[in-house]
Amino acid sequence: MTVARVSDLYRTAFVTGASTGLGRAFAEMLLADGVKVWGTARDVARLSGLAAQPNFTAVALDLRDGARAEAVFREAEAASGGFDLVVNNAGYGVYGGFATTDFSVWQEQLEVMLVHTARLAHAALRGMLARKRGVLVNISSLGAEFPLPYQSAYNMCKSGLSALNESLMLEVEGTGVVILDVRPGDYRTDFEGSVRRPAGEVTPRMARGWTAFTKMMEDGPPPAHAAAALRRALLRGRSGTVRMGRFFQAVVAPLLARLGSLSLRRRIQARYFDVT
Repeated sequence: MTVARVSDLYRTAFVTGASTGLGRAFAEMLLADGVKVWGTARDVARLSGLAAQPNFTAVALDLRDGARAEAVFREAEAASGGFDLVVNNAGYGVYGGFATTDFSVWQEQLEVMLVHTARLAHAALRGMLARKRGVLVNISSLGAEFPLPYQSAYNMCKSGLSALNESLMLEVEGTGVVILDVRPGDYRTDFEGSVRRPAGEVTPRMARGWTAFTKMMEDGPPPAHAAAALRRALLRGRSGTVRMGRFFQAVVAPLLARLGSLSLRRRIQARYFDVT
């Protein structure tokens, strides 16, 4: 039998950070394929466009409070009868020098995007293993392989999520559960517009790096491109790493990184972000 729609495999989905960017594109793709979606935002008013659709349920969730976020997830899971698909997508960026930015800024980002996201993954995976089916998607980034300058905690979070995904792929083998390590590159989502920039010294290198970063985001593919890549991965129904973005970022750069030395990769990255 040919599987034509995601809903042929998965009936229900929980998507964090569904109000904008990639999260919204993922939610829209799933809804278009007949999946019932519970989508989250800190302010549910930002989900009004999606909430008008009959198969969408808006959920208020703030990852700054890990215990409350888990409780909200469990309430939604009980209402759904068990999520077939969970997409941990919510996150944000911070741009600043690691040493010159107060450490509390980095600590909060690590707690929100790594610790509390892992907490949701833990809760989701327990239910999937009990039901012996389901897909857990943790949205990492190509930044896990090619760290973004002046976004150190973001890189740590995404590298940590990719390491978690790799660990879980080994653990769930043969259980009926699928783990997807999704690594987007630059997309035209206005992510750069929401990046926090703590007060502090802005060096010429930082300024050049920011200009290069924003230009790459603005020139990236639309979010629907990422949603289509996720859809293909879901229909394949097997665990793995999904790199997505411009061809150079998602295909050529990882290949060059595997073939070249670390020192060469660092030089190329420095030139790429204009921080030489």
